[in-house]
Amino acid sequence: MTTISVVRKDGYIAIAADTLTKWGSGKESAKYIVNSGKIIRIEDNFIAVTGNATFKMILKEYFMSNSQSISFQTVDDIFKAWNQLHLKLKEKYFLMPEEDKEDAIESSRMDALIANPYGIFGVSGHRTVQEFSRFYAYGSGSDYALGSMWATYDSQNINAETIAKKSVEAAAEFDDGTGLPLDSFTFAIK
Repeated sequence: MTTISVVRKDGYIAIAADTLTKWGSGKESAKYIVNSGKIIRIEDNFIAVTGNATFKMILKEYFMSNSQSISFQTVDDIFKAWNQLHLKLKEKYFLMPEEDKEDAIESSRMDALIANPYGIFGVSGHRTVQEFSRFYAYGSGSDYALGSMWATYDSQNINAETIAKKSVEAAAEFDDGTGLPLDSFTFAIK
């Protein structure tokens, strides 16, 4: 339960995420949880993650330990990195295999958005990697976030940072799995 979004506009990239953690019907807000952020920074990459709260700690540990051998510059680079991560998820971090035999490929059980000087990317649970030209969102509030971004993106008076933030705010207004405050990062494309 979360909402993460990423936007590329007018030479800037912004990434945003809510800070709410849910366990069943229970909510753990940033008011009570110090490490509530869902965006991690690995060198010049910002990675926002959905799924179990443990995933952000796993991603941070794994990618910081392997930063010299991992690249997030292209779709192919990210696909390779995520396949290596998936193997470690099973070997080191005890990822439970999926029970659904309908899926052809085992899921990593998280979606992630990546923002870096090379672009904005998404990685789905089954490790499908996409490069986005304008914006995208994942998580339980993604429908609201995508609608917000679609409605505001073409406005000349609204920048990437505002679009990303407003998308998470819209999700928090209507999705019970998304909660404020939000975290965001914005940077100029080199």
